[in-house]
Amino acid sequence: MIRARIVGAVVLVGVALAAVASTASGGTSADSVTVWLQTDAQSEKWQPIVNAATAQFEKAHPGVTVDVQYQTWGDHLKKFDATLAGGDAPDVIEMGNTEMTKYMAAGAFQDLTSLKSGFANSSTWLAGLAAAGIYNHKVFGVPYYAGSRVVTYRTDLFKKAKLTVPRTLAQFTADAKKLGTMNTDKGFSPVYIAGTDWYVAMSFVYDYGGSIATQVGKRWKGELASPKSVAGLTAYKTFFQAASRASKTTDETHPNPYDVYAQGKVASMIGPGWFTCCVGKKYTKLTGQFVMPGHTAGKSMPGFLGGSLLAVPVGADKTLGADWIKAYTSNQSMTALRAIGNIPNTTSLLGKSVNERAATRSWFVPTAKNWVNVENGNILRNMLAQILTGKLSVKQAAQSANDNIVRVLNADV
Repeated sequence: MIRARIVGAVVLVGVALAAVASTASGGTSADSVTVWLQTDAQSEKWQPIVNAATAQFEKAHPGVTVDVQYQTWGDHLKKFDATLAGGDAPDVIEMGNTEMTKYMAAGAFQDLTSLKSGFANSSTWLAGLAAAGIYNHKVFGVPYYAGSRVVTYRTDLFKKAKLTVPRTLAQFTADAKKLGTMNTDKGFSPVYIAGTDWYVAMSFVYDYGGSIATQVGKRWKGELASPKSVAGLTAYKTFFQAASRASKTTDETHPNPYDVYAQGKVASMIGPGWFTCCVGKKYTKLTGQFVMPGHTAGKSMPGFLGGSLLAVPVGADKTLGADWIKAYTSNQSMTALRAIGNIPNTTSLLGKSVNERAATRSWFVPTAKNWVNVENGNILRNMLAQILTGKLSVKQAAQSANDNIVRVLNADV
């Protein structure tokens, strides 16, 4: 999730880039490649994958060595800003998908568009993850691995209600109503969804063929008030009314869905696959997961993916950086990453696990420099609260949000 703390960071990065431009040599020397990965890749199972890619790269580039340095999510951006200012950025850096836009907007990464076809499975990259690496129609980031959103549910309650895993949104809606009838405790939610959880709501929008906004040239065109988007928002309202007893105006962290689940007040909840970690000891063995079904039978509902991308910073050696990324995102590497439980960067290698099937359809927010202002302005949250409380009709609320989003995204275009 994009955090408020990044506001203004574009300016800071811009200052750092000016420093990079003033240095003659940029990043590393031609006989060495520096790679920044997160500490996840340092684990016992993950390390051999990094080593294999590095060995493949070094074989193809005699005399060039690779220095893999491991970073932490908490401070890697601060350290990266310092390297940009000092003119010694790494040749490759791992970035979280929601961290990409501000750096792409500031010109911190090199354009890889002409090299795209050289990366394995570039035509079948996960849509929602690949979108995070595109800015002004150019490719700046290569998808690495992803995390999907699924439905985490109480197997005992579904069994008691004689319910099977739903294959369509209509079936899930009917199941929610049945679960609500059988569990009448105050505050119990058949499907816990915070009213203003726009990550869930926008999945309904994309499931019905709508979107938030699309880029035309350098400007952004609002799509939230389109017939397809309104149909998705209407479906969200219908489902929420049938399934959730959460506040219509609360967000997804007050309280956290898994905390409500651990209190025994939830039959199911929608969120990241890791939610199983926090369902409470009492329900650990009574918990399962399934793919959130879309309104069309056999199709999952598009989800907002988490995940990482790999980029080549300015001042670095573009050719060598891109070649290391090619080795690390090869079929061999992606297959190995999948074998240790990660979701690979391509639909062509997805298996049948719940998390992998959930990643087949995905979406991402507009990669606009001003998108953070849309989030900080709570435009989508306010729209959902207006819809669910009946303050405005779906069409009215969607049109108002659409107009505000267009104004914010195109503020300085």
